[in-house]
Amino acid sequence: MTIGRSENMRRIRSENTVPELVVRKHLRALGHTGYRLHRKDLPGKPDIVFVGKRKAILVHGCFWHGHECKEGIRKPRSNQEYWARKIEGNRLRDESHIAELCRMGGRY
Repeated sequence: MTIGRSENMRRIRSENTVPELVVRKHLRALGHTGYRLHRKDLPGKPDIVFVGKRKAILVHGCFWHGHECKEGIRKPRSNQEYWARKIEGNRLRDESHIAELCRMGGRY
């Protein structure tokens, strides 16, 4: 039995994703502790924030954020116009959030 589009999209998480957990594991292994997760009061709700150092890590999925890698350049087979607009909107929003974080005095 194949799962439908809605069921597939419902399974995609926005917090505590596998890539995010891997980054956090490596940070702990390197001795970096004292970070906060998913700060809703900051632009873009960064995944990992070192408050005292004014640094944040945004863990973005390659497909969803249109990265220039193998996964990021992959194009959906259906509803291509919708997905092109959606991914470009994500990229523009990401740029805006990073610029706002920098204006707030952080390094990202």
